[in-house]
Amino acid sequence: MRRQIPLLLCFVAGTFMAVQYFIPHHAVQDAHDRLLGWLQILLAFAFLLGTVSLIRIHYHKIRNRAPDRGYSFVTLVGLLGMIGLGFFHGSHIQPGSPFDIIFQNVQVPIEATMFSLLAFYIASAAFRAFRARTLEATLLLVAACIVMLGRVPIGDLLHRGIPALTHWILNVPNLAAKRGIMIGVGLGMMSTALKIVLGIERAWMGGSE
Repeated sequence: MRRQIPLLLCFVAGTFMAVQYFIPHHAVQDAHDRLLGWLQILLAFAFLLGTVSLIRIHYHKIRNRAPDRGYSFVTLVGLLGMIGLGFFHGSHIQPGSPFDIIFQNVQVPIEATMFSLLAFYIASAAFRAFRARTLEATLLLVAACIVMLGRVPIGDLLHRGIPALTHWILNVPNLAAKRGIMIGVGLGMMSTALKIVLGIERAWMGGSE
């Protein structure tokens, strides 16, 4: 029964959320809105569970004197400090408040640093992918060079047709490939949802059986 009840609830909820799009009745829409409200409550408890799990993991690292316990200490201090400022400092959302100062001077630079590292990974991946070893790699290299030239002023100075060719590449072959990828992603999401609703995929219950 411990597995049958969650599977039944998942089947009923999943089937209702799929069918309600085809039933334009106010009672069905009211039930849909109520389920979305319950979902927000579940998300709030999920955030709470994730916070408790994060605290337990890093607390055990500090207690067991793990080699990287310094990072765990910083994580806990930052987490509890920001939670404390958010709860007990009434004007934490105002500019110049302690919460805003820490967020703007710690969180924002860290995010900017992490995103700036992506440029080096992209450059490394482009160097490996743009080697003209095959016909496909050569076409990718030529198209990438045209698009990059068409996106900077020097491309228009070299030839006025480069920006127009860049626009065509982005809106015809690139858009067609993008739509194909999105269709594949959508089909994958649908098949995964059906497997979960029908009880074929049970990994979300903590096991494969």
